[in-house]
Amino acid sequence: MRLVTVGCSGSFAGPASPASSYLVQVPAAEAAAAGHEERDWSVVLDLGNGSLGALQRFVDPLDLDAVALSHLHPDHFVDVCGLYVYLRYHPARGSARTGVPSRLPVLGPSDTEARLDAAYGADPGDGLAHELDVRTWEPGAAVTVGPLTLEPFRVFHPVEAYGVRVTGPSTLRPGERSVLAYTGDTDACDGVVELARDADLLLSEAAFHEGRDDAVERGIHLTGRRAGEVATAAGARRLVLTHLPAWNDPDRSRDEAREVYAGPVDVATTGAEFLL
Repeated sequence: MRLVTVGCSGSFAGPASPASSYLVQVPAAEAAAAGHEERDWSVVLDLGNGSLGALQRFVDPLDLDAVALSHLHPDHFVDVCGLYVYLRYHPARGSARTGVPSRLPVLGPSDTEARLDAAYGADPGDGLAHELDVRTWEPGAAVTVGPLTLEPFRVFHPVEAYGVRVTGPSTLRPGERSVLAYTGDTDACDGVVELARDADLLLSEAAFHEGRDDAVERGIHLTGRRAGEVATAAGARRLVLTHLPAWNDPDRSRDEAREVYAGPVDVATTGAEFLL
């Protein structure tokens, strides 16, 4: 199982990266060894503004197996509208040519379908649902996508928001399974600690800095330090910080995390690959 950072800029696209989007893939050989269809499997965690373009560097969007949305702020979901256009109107494989809708599963909060239609500007009765199979997260209810298992955890954010725990065949430990925990957007809470419990890699947002953002109300974002505290409390084996706005200093975020977390700490960059 591998994680590719498609977009890691926090809250809006930055000069070096689109907004949040992360590709999780299981290569064909690993899928077959785990007893699943021998082909590459691909799931995208979030598809924020600008990320659909970058995603095409790593996978053809027509070959996606699912999209998992943490919440419905534009920097995490709005490029699903462009994905719909790609799936419907691609000149060779689009459903407008083939007559066969993709029915790509899109997992998200309770109002995902309505928000997608509104963002796209769909006319009544002509929404995105005929191309996308929009489903609602149910906390504690795991979703299986081929060799991958996705489990949502409710987290602390001003809107309905989930972290996603992804379990799949391990690349580093053949014959075993690895766990990726993605926080989405959250502040410190019990849910994010349980999400990250014993994870091989915790992909954690760290949009705030200690001191600079102390006056902002709680329940919006983690700092590098608070992400490190979550990783320590959960026993996560590795921490990757992401969702840093363009005005943040990545070294400062990393240093904050290292003050409270003894494991390896990285800062996500566009195109970075992590094997689990």
